[in-house]
Amino acid sequence: MLRSKVSWCVAAMVFSAAPAAVAENEVSFGVAADLFSKYVWRGQNVVDDWVLQPSGSIGYMGFTASIWGNVDLNGDLVDDWEFSEVDYAIDYSNSFPGQETFGYSLGYIYYDFPNTGWKSTKEIYGGLSADVPLSPVVKWFYDIDEADGSYIQFSVGHTIERIASWGEDISCDLVLGASVAYGTDNYNELYFGEDDGALNDLTLSLGLPFTFGSLTIKPGVAYSTMLDDDTRGLDKSDNFWGGVGASYSF
Repeated sequence: MLRSKVSWCVAAMVFSAAPAAVAENEVSFGVAADLFSKYVWRGQNVVDDWVLQPSGSIGYMGFTASIWGNVDLNGDLVDDWEFSEVDYAIDYSNSFPGQETFGYSLGYIYYDFPNTGWKSTKEIYGGLSADVPLSPVVKWFYDIDEADGSYIQFSVGHTIERIASWGEDISCDLVLGASVAYGTDNYNELYFGEDDGALNDLTLSLGLPFTFGSLTIKPGVAYSTMLDDDTRGLDKSDNFWGGVGASYSF
């Protein structure tokens, strides 16, 4: 891994505590905790051992404020049971006026790295989504602090709902996802020491969320690989990991 201005600054962008959809004039809350066999971010192996990732969110009128953390359980990066990262984010998501097929999101993320000695950094992002088969999403993340560069991600996914059910409130879905990303020259220079734009990671995931009313238990697995020779200059450029998460919305 590159160890430069932010010593391979890392963070997770999927806040699993995102609350379930509710009426737009109601306040919603969500809490979650995920246990994974390693922490991989944008194809980079950050913690090569078990981690716990708690999170929480509050939403209102399309805005969601979230906090997410990574706890190193076995001292791979910091001392046992210490936080190596805490991220704070605010997001606004909505559909474009007059229709419900195409949506957008805008947001800001502050990445902090307690117990590591790394510098904090900040990103802004924007995204476009379509409620069509495979649910395509494109997101542009721009680091406005340490990298001054962009990470652009295209993702697709498919959910097979209620592959099993036990009454109205208890069911299991199958959730499949895939994403590929591109890093600009400044972004790749910070993280990989290469000042050319290039493809970054390909990531595949499979989840089996079990829903019990407002509670969801989600076992899952994922695989990622770095695609370009320059970005594959890292150790552990191919990663497979798994775990289970629990989330509750109210």
